[in-house]
Amino acid sequence: MSKIRVYEFAKMLGKSNKELLNILDDLGIEVRSHMSSIDTDTAQLIEESIGSGKKKPLEEKDEKGSSAEDQKQQESIKVPAGATVKEVADMIGITPADAVKQLVTAGLMVPATMPASEEVLVILSDHFGVDLEIVEVEEIEAENAAEQMKEIRKKKKEVMGDNATYRSPVVTVMGHVDHGKTTLLDHIRKTNVTESEAGGITQHIGASTVVHHGKQIVFLDTPGHEAFTSMRARGTQVTDIAILVVAADDGLMPQTEEAINHAKAAGVPIIVAVNKIDKPGARPDRVRQQLSDKGLVPEEWGGNTIMVDVSAKTGEGIDQLLEMLLLLSEMEELKADSTINAEGTVVESRLDKGKGPVATVLIKQGTLYNGDVILMDTAWGKIRAMLDFKGEQVKSACPSTAVEILGLNSVPQPGEAFVKVENEKVARDETSTREQARREDQKLSGKRMTLEELYAQMQDGGVPQLNLVLKCDVQGSIEAVESSVNKLVTSEVGITFVHKGAGRVSESDVMLAAASNAIIIAFNVRPDNNAKKIAEREGVQIRTYKVIYDLIDDVKAALEGMLKPVIREEILGQAEVREIFKVPKIGKIAGCYVTEGVIKRNAKARVISDGVVRWEGALDALRRFKDDAREVSAGYECGINLHNFQDLSEGDIIESFQEVEERRTLD
Repeated sequence: MSKIRVYEFAKMLGKSNKELLNILDDLGIEVRSHMSSIDTDTAQLIEESIGSGKKKPLEEKDEKGSSAEDQKQQESIKVPAGATVKEVADMIGITPADAVKQLVTAGLMVPATMPASEEVLVILSDHFGVDLEIVEVEEIEAENAAEQMKEIRKKKKEVMGDNATYRSPVVTVMGHVDHGKTTLLDHIRKTNVTESEAGGITQHIGASTVVHHGKQIVFLDTPGHEAFTSMRARGTQVTDIAILVVAADDGLMPQTEEAINHAKAAGVPIIVAVNKIDKPGARPDRVRQQLSDKGLVPEEWGGNTIMVDVSAKTGEGIDQLLEMLLLLSEMEELKADSTINAEGTVVESRLDKGKGPVATVLIKQGTLYNGDVILMDTAWGKIRAMLDFKGEQVKSACPSTAVEILGLNSVPQPGEAFVKVENEKVARDETSTREQARREDQKLSGKRMTLEELYAQMQDGGVPQLNLVLKCDVQGSIEAVESSVNKLVTSEVGITFVHKGAGRVSESDVMLAAASNAIIIAFNVRPDNNAKKIAEREGVQIRTYKVIYDLIDDVKAALEGMLKPVIREEILGQAEVREIFKVPKIGKIAGCYVTEGVIKRNAKARVISDGVVRWEGALDALRRFKDDAREVSAGYECGINLHNFQDLSEGDIIESFQEVEERRTLD
């Protein structure tokens, strides 16, 4: 008997997924979701029901309006696997003693503290008139999470009001570095972003819009490198659906698990794109098994997670992936009111040399127009231009649209919320009030250490600090670089960011670095000509980077150079004292035979008698017959005169050694 998915059948009938699910529910046909399959008999029953204008229940209803099966389901109780008899008794509202008594009557000697088996549940179900079912804990947790999401959606509907209409889904692409996230978006957008990214790595969030079957989808491309964990977290805060990209030839990696955790923490549904299926070593089923172990069970395996096999290189499976995105967005019932004042979130920000402060914002509610005055946590401005992801000017932006805005007074922080306000005076007054509050908070948080105090602390044996001036292309990169670099700090070496900012390296940056003995770290930006000249004159080092790996490696090397080296002793050789000679004005000379290694004149020496070190110091002289020698090797005789030590005896061992400094690492 052939089968068809619910969402496919809904299309054939010209109904929404929700409408068809409601019809199935009225008919008493139980399905888990729109991805569930139904057989041809069920499909025919639905068609007949729709055609006759009424639902045909599978069972006769009783006089109270519900079937016997419905009543049984109403009384069904899910028992977590491993639950004790006492816990089951509490669930069905009886005492543990009554439960044990009934089990004994049925011939089972089971104490209340023992786990309840299926046989135990059958006996208790039959006697007390309830339906007990053993389920895994994960299933219960999933149901609880689903109920919570229903409540959230219900509250969203209440907040939206009557003017709320469908809005496009905002999708975040997440996953491990080099698993093909940006390449996948390239194929979807028919662009070539990957080649423009340094090292093929996405370094900051980008936003773009695509149209599939007449419906828009907004994509946020978040980086996969661990340095951008905070940026990835921001992505999930503004997104509706997360695409988790996993390479079929590589499987789950550390950033894959981080992405899963961020999406789950934000309550965002996940669609998995199993990428690179065109590669010879691709194993999509292995990826599904690994994801199942992390709680993402594929729908084809009876779970709730949509998984699509794709190839970002050939385009295979991408249409199906977009279809699933639109399907899931329909089920999520995404809505917004475009008639209210605009509000949204800052996705990215930077200081542009020609444009000034620039921010990429995502509209959540309302419509944003050119000339609107908007207020953020740390910035405000009157919009003088808006650009879409293609760089073209637009006059307005509706919900679920990402645009780049110009006209801000300063660079806001990514993740800040914004709202439209009445006029510039309101924005200025509110900004002034917030700034005053921040200054008060800084006063209460304590005085910042000055450079002089920091230097004095180092002289007193405090932790040495590497001073840095950090300049980046965008605000999000600052957070990522700062987070990565701070992970290198140990109890022995530290890092002080003298200044952080977005934009080119300026003269003031160089002068600040010179005054604070700092190194300038420039990520995806360059110094201007005046800054270069001043840096050469002041001896300030400017290190420029395009790939964050290189930046982190260099800072790590600098910190390792500040660590105190490990002093290791290296034994060079030993000589046995065989005769003592007294020389006028010099003292005792030890006639020795080098038994192993080499005795060096410039090395240190120690005298050992019966295994006990009696003296340690330097050699005054080392001779081979009457000639001075730099070193004498094993198997040769020599004369040794020790500095300020005369208490030598025949049979003593003179050991030659040197102290070697070894550079330490942060690993």
